[in-house]
Amino acid sequence: MSEIKSIAVIGAGTMGSGIALTGATSGIRAYQIDISAEQLSRAEKYHKKTLDRNVEKQRMTAPEAAEALKRISFHNDMSAAKAADFVIEAATENFEIKKQIFQKMEATFPDPVILATNTSSISITAIAAAIPKAAARVIGMHLFNPVPVMKLVEVIRGLATSDQTVQRTMALATQMGKTPILANDRAGFVSNRVLMPMINEAFYAWMEGVAEPAAIDEIMKLGCNFPMGPLRLADFIGLDVCHDILMVLWRELALPKYAPCPLLRQLVTAGRLGDKTGRGVYEYPAK
Repeated sequence: MSEIKSIAVIGAGTMGSGIALTGATSGIRAYQIDISAEQLSRAEKYHKKTLDRNVEKQRMTAPEAAEALKRISFHNDMSAAKAADFVIEAATENFEIKKQIFQKMEATFPDPVILATNTSSISITAIAAAIPKAAARVIGMHLFNPVPVMKLVEVIRGLATSDQTVQRTMALATQMGKTPILANDRAGFVSNRVLMPMINEAFYAWMEGVAEPAAIDEIMKLGCNFPMGPLRLADFIGLDVCHDILMVLWRELALPKYAPCPLLRQLVTAGRLGDKTGRGVYEYPAK
């Protein structure tokens, strides 16, 4: 099986930019695609800042960082990346948006190009059903934030996903320095099916006055050896993202335990989304 030489990453947000950078530092050409010029500009600044930090911390040399940066190109239209060997969609966690993107991906990237989604909870089978003729090429490739640091890739096979698609995806993850692990196509897969109820319960503990956020986080860090408490982690992930994933779990599995805590809903409604807005459970004045 030949190595992937180029990837197209659809979406230049936190996850998309991290995926493109990880590909580039692994020797893979990365096409960074987003309809927003502002988002592409942010991604470009992120790439340069991260590579500069890697040089400063002696994780790579200055020439290596310069070469990695050269491997990333920025485009408003995915047709500019039609030569890519592999495509990873990293748009917002919304089924209708992903469905539209995948329909355009099918029209742009012919067989045998793999059409992967970085979704953290949405059914791979449902996404593939939007493009039935290319369903065998659709797969879940769930990377974790921060992408350049986190080693895990949850690889999720849909009902129609081919063996070749699975093998190619596992190989790309390995090529990018990650550890791919297979999971079945169920709401939330493994990581978020286990993690999100814990985060949700932490919000309930706060709302019901069991303890203040800092105490909840410190107890979980010291008592369970977590590197980050659940409420701090929710801010890092994005409270809106946590809410959206819980809604997928709630709708798909129909169990009350997945219903988002009213306090979490309230913070999202108020626009307090965590690190990215400077305020969530905690405040981040520097941002």
